[in-house]
Amino acid sequence: MSVLIEFAMFPTDKGESVSAYVGRIIKMIDAGYNSYKLTSMGTIVEVETLNEALHIIEAAYKELEPDCSRIYSTIKLDIRKGKGNRIIQKIESVEQKVGKKLK
Repeated sequence: MSVLIEFAMFPTDKGESVSAYVGRIIKMIDAGYNSYKLTSMGTIVEVETLNEALHIIEAAYKELEPDCSRIYSTIKLDIRKGKGNRIIQKIESVEQKVGKKLK
């Protein structure tokens, strides 16, 4: 099974720029997961189970909770049985149909 989770999480009580807080979450993900992609609007991680995906959300929250009074998050899940490496394959499939490598 493949679970793609796309999420954004950041404090709303730390001013206009929150990249330092997002960076703490990315360091946590980078230390434990090989397949992830940071985008300008969130982070995509591919894991094998729903429990792993939910663990990432909980761990991300725990990174911010000690010094943030209010945390905002959006979460999307794409769960598919019998597939893997979808973080790359989904993009390659569209690129084949478009006929070129996308940015």
